[in-house]
Amino acid sequence: MVTLQIIPYSEIEGLSSVGRIRKLLNEAKENKIVLLQGRLKREEEAELIKATMEEINKDFKGIELAVLNPNIGKMEGFQKFKNAMINTILGDRQGLTIIGAASVVRSIKKDPNKIQLYAKEIKKKKKR
Repeated sequence: MVTLQIIPYSEIEGLSSVGRIRKLLNEAKENKIVLLQGRLKREEEAELIKATMEEINKDFKGIELAVLNPNIGKMEGFQKFKNAMINTILGDRQGLTIIGAASVVRSIKKDPNKIQLYAKEIKKKKKR
């Protein structure tokens, strides 16, 4: 069974960068697929990947990460200005970040308008 954990940006907004990274990584380590409203700062994404690499072991194989941003490149004039103002006021709430444990997520394919997530079947360990 795959668990989707939806986290509104407001839930991590008050946390420090380290706190955000810890919260998201801990959720992924519980074999959940995290859907975060918004996105992390680029530095936080890099730190998340670094923290993940430091915690890889036989039980935790790492994470898959994808970010879907609004297509700003296709916006024109006032719409582009409005989007810039929203980002200034709200921060990184636009977009969607997907984080999943590599043991659960086989792959994430992204194109400008959609994300396709392919999950693995989790095999239960036999009790002896």
